[in-house]
Amino acid sequence: MSEKTPLTASSTIGAWLDSENGGPLVRGLLAASGASEEILAPLRGLPLQQLVALSQGQTPQSVVDDLVLKANDGVMPTDTGDAGWVEQVTPGRFTGKTVIVTGAASGIGRATAARIAREGGRVIAVDVSAEKLGSLEEALPDADIVTVTGDITSQESVDAIAAAAGERIDGLANVAGINDDFSPLHETTDAMWERVMAVNVTGAFKLTRAVLPAMMAAGRGSIVNITSEAGLRGSASGNAYTTSKHAVIGMTRSAAFMYGPQGIRVNAVAPGGVATGIPFPPHVSEAGQARLQPFQASIPTLATAEQLAASITFLLSDDGVNLNGVILPSDGGWSVQ
Repeated sequence: MSEKTPLTASSTIGAWLDSENGGPLVRGLLAASGASEEILAPLRGLPLQQLVALSQGQTPQSVVDDLVLKANDGVMPTDTGDAGWVEQVTPGRFTGKTVIVTGAASGIGRATAARIAREGGRVIAVDVSAEKLGSLEEALPDADIVTVTGDITSQESVDAIAAAAGERIDGLANVAGINDDFSPLHETTDAMWERVMAVNVTGAFKLTRAVLPAMMAAGRGSIVNITSEAGLRGSASGNAYTTSKHAVIGMTRSAAFMYGPQGIRVNAVAPGGVATGIPFPPHVSEAGQARLQPFQASIPTLATAEQLAASITFLLSDDGVNLNGVILPSDGGWSVQ
């Protein structure tokens, strides 16, 4: 980046590090927290602003604002937001369509629900958090969003979701999911196994089963499941999460085969590192973390929730017309390593 171009919160971390003005400021911030520049390697393509969300409170907005001021001699420049990838909404892509999105209150699910709504779709936004679902509605007051607070592992909630959608269901994005504690198999507790499998596999299974009759009757439909890089390899997470995400791939391929002739497409997106990913339990396995860490260090880049939503909505929309049974690694190239 030319020094004539002001560094802003939207400028990429790579641009900051490569800048004569910004580089020393970011490295100084890292040094003060005892971290090295290497920790930012997967983040170079993300805007500096993303550090606020990534740090989970360790880097408040005031720190980012202070960096911008220091890089520009005390003057806050106009933030054009054009330094990195910018979400491009396609007006009308989901007009007339009803799409269910689980995990819609935060992260990838919220970004997916918001993208569909802004592209004209009627969104059935599902999550366990009523408060956060309310925040989604407030952020998009003109959008057609129906919120359903519920747990997808409960048949009662699944029935309520299907009822809220009504007779026409054009799409389903099974985004809701939870992580495990990185435990290897011999350390995995029954509680951890059962909860991860219930949310990541059984919940998606129950909701998919509930919407298929409407799609079959209409002779059309698009379902996108969220698997993970952990569904493609054994070195990305713990035993329960890895097993669950492999199971999602099996469920996706079976359904794609069974219902493809009836006009229903079933695909999956496999995220790699995500800047606003789902949280881990408070206590992770030391043995599992030690074994996984060298492999997780090879993640080439992290994605934002909006970047993952771009992959998900592509498969959900008619733009994915000729794709069925696809497992799309949206991982910045991690899967080819």
